[in-house]
Amino acid sequence: MLAAGLNGGALAQGLFGAPPPNASPGGNAPADEASPPAVDKSPPAVDKSPPDAAPAQPGAPVALPPIVPVLPGSPTAVVKPFYEHLGLELDPAQRRNFIDPAKTVLDKSDALRASGQGECLDPNMALDNADYDKLAIDRSLRTIEAVNGDQAKVVVAFVVEGRQHRLEWKLKKVGGDWKISDLLSVTGEWALSQYQCE
Repeated sequence: MLAAGLNGGALAQGLFGAPPPNASPGGNAPADEASPPAVDKSPPAVDKSPPDAAPAQPGAPVALPPIVPVLPGSPTAVVKPFYEHLGLELDPAQRRNFIDPAKTVLDKSDALRASGQGECLDPNMALDNADYDKLAIDRSLRTIEAVNGDQAKVVVAFVVEGRQHRLEWKLKKVGGDWKISDLLSVTGEWALSQYQCE
């Protein structure tokens, strides 16, 4: 679940709020009929906002958490360049930052493009396929990182044209370096690993 590993303060600020009601639990992975549904054993989020705080109104400006410095070598440091250079995830030179299942999908997309049969992936997946508005993204982009051993998640949230976008980058530590294994859109309800680029 997205809220696992997030602190109550970030949740209370709204930018990292709950996924849409029709989002599937467990990170948008296709249902596996042979395995039981995942059970979220994390403690419930606690709203630490003052009792007299009014709930956010639809269309009202979003109160953003402060920007936290990115530590070199951290999972967030691996994800950040994808928001500084549009379409970087489709650059074959960046494959060193990916592992399966994401790497396989990206490699198949490259092969499809090279064959002249067209594109499989949107050129701005890191932006949740939103219109590119560098100023809006730079002003609103926030990240939160959760590390559990050799696994990590970086949740990225930003606002474009008044619409909130949240993506979850899944990473795994391989040979001492963090590598991206998947990219999921919480708001758009898609996962890179689910694309069939053939």
